Amino acid sequence: MLIIKNLIHWLIVCVSTVVMFFCLFPAMLVPRGVNKVGRAWARLLLWSLKNIVGLRYEVKGVENIPKQPAIICSKHQSGWETLALQEIFPLQVYVAKKELFRIPFFGWGLKMGKTIGIDRKAGMQATQQLIKQGMARKNEGFWIAIFPEGTRIPAGQRGRYKLGAAKMAKMFQMDLVPVAHNSGEFWPKNSFLKYSGVIEVRIGQAISYETGDEKDLMNACETWIEAQQDEITGQGPCYRPSV
Repeated sequence: MLIIKNLIHWLIVCVSTVVMFFCLFPAMLVPRGVNKVGRAWARLLLWSLKNIVGLRYEVKGVENIPKQPAIICSKHQSGWETLALQEIFPLQVYVAKKELFRIPFFGWGLKMGKTIGIDRKAGMQATQQLIKQGMARKNEGFWIAIFPEGTRIPAGQRGRYKLGAAKMAKMFQMDLVPVAHNSGEFWPKNSFLKYSGVIEVRIGQAISYETGDEKDLMNACETWIEAQQDEITGQGPCYRPSV
């Protein structure tokens, strides 16, 4: 039954991705219209996960979401949070590797939605790309979502937090909003199957961009996220403790 439910979900993913892509062209005529279509697509997939697969989520700390645009600094364990953050927070753009832009329909849509594309092999130029594109998105009124560990990290494990989010926060004068969750315990990295259950999401109080230097700011964000991870880890069927 689990496989059948996942097959139905994947059918919805494939069909809706193509349909939504073609909806982007008329949406380009409306300010931030592409991003609104992207958010509608994300909500459709979250509906499918909830009602077909049986995977839903609960959020604690919604009251901590500031009124002004900020930088969402989230744990990254699966593809789930790229959908859910769009439903939880105001309109946003992601920081993502440029290679994703090559994926038919999905990647093309990311580029049309003004995703901040980074060449991770470019060294210092990657930071310059981040700053240049990030400033442009801030000026357009978008929130910015970034995964500070840079890649998906298996549930129960911890990656190295990079300074990109802190650099943007300082440069753009935008606070950091830390986000912890345990999505990887229900949707493992590179897994075809998603499992039923309840993902727990925790949103922390915004951390002022004026907090110390870049390392201090990132350390404050990392400390909060990982403390929350310790509390919510171990609840899902796919949790595998590190040895």
